[in-house]
Amino acid sequence: MKKLIGKVTEEEKNEIQTFFERRNGLNELAKILTVDNTELYEKLVKDMSETERNFQSWWDKMADKYQWESVDGGSWEINFENCNIMLVMPKKGGEL
Repeated sequence: MKKLIGKVTEEEKNEIQTFFERRNGLNELAKILTVDNTELYEKLVKDMSETERNFQSWWDKMADKYQWESVDGGSWEINFENCNIMLVMPKKGGEL
């Protein structure tokens, strides 16, 4: 179940969308890159870590700014079309 808990500005949405798209692109690259190319592999790992930190930092910053509701085992998601933030409630048994 999802519950509308807030909204972010267009600028804030653009920021997380950039991190989201970068993270997805790096994950796709990781699927085809082998450890044989050590230099590129190390750069990928570094970029993935930095992008993940930026992604999580955005959620932490926005949650603090807007005081979003949360629940144990739940997660937040953004609708990139309308900037709405949804709380995704866990199903019974802890599954999302």
